[in-house]
Amino acid sequence: MLSINNLTVSIGNVNILRKINVKVPDKKFVGLIGRNGAGKTTLMRTIIGLLHHNQGEIFFENQELLATTPAFQRANLGIGYMPEDRRLVPELSVKENILVTAWATKQNSPEKKLSHIYEMIPELCELSERKASLLSGGQQKLVSLARALIAGDKLLLLDEPFEGVAPVLAQRLVELIVDLKQFGSSILLTESDLSHSKDLLDDIYLMDRGEIINPTTP
Repeated sequence: MLSINNLTVSIGNVNILRKINVKVPDKKFVGLIGRNGAGKTTLMRTIIGLLHHNQGEIFFENQELLATTPAFQRANLGIGYMPEDRRLVPELSVKENILVTAWATKQNSPEKKLSHIYEMIPELCELSERKASLLSGGQQKLVSLARALIAGDKLLLLDEPFEGVAPVLAQRLVELIVDLKQFGSSILLTESDLSHSKDLLDDIYLMDRGEIINPTTP
């Protein structure tokens, strides 16, 4: 599904990621675990195309994602991204924030996907017309996940999905991610530790200071 080989990413003159090797097999959940500043978000942003890699390769379904491949083309391939900081548009409604990816990638019949997401996350249906600026942090996380699902038919990149939310909502996110496994989704998920995700993951990569320490298993 996703194969990252000897990936190096620099910002300015500083190497942030060094020779990263990560694989996400089809229909598997893979964790990228490391403390803040380890480089997890940089790797996520590079996979989705918000940052460019200097060296190495990223393959998705045997197609190479070049450094110049824009983010919208990656979304069109079926990759969805849930950023750590949610990145919602405050003045747009919940529904509009979820659909913005579909509009940007010119998807046909996005309302069908939206209906399916509302079935999966019914609390968002109730919030559909509320502006994102009026939501709690946990509610915003749910919207961000729903937006990722609009594009992520094949692969979801979930960056710190449990960070900064109340325990009840963190547990709700765990339940939703478990449901995604039943639908055959592939997921790359980051977390600072294994407090929420240990029982969800098929494979784990430990990351520190821009390097993979060692691949392991839960």
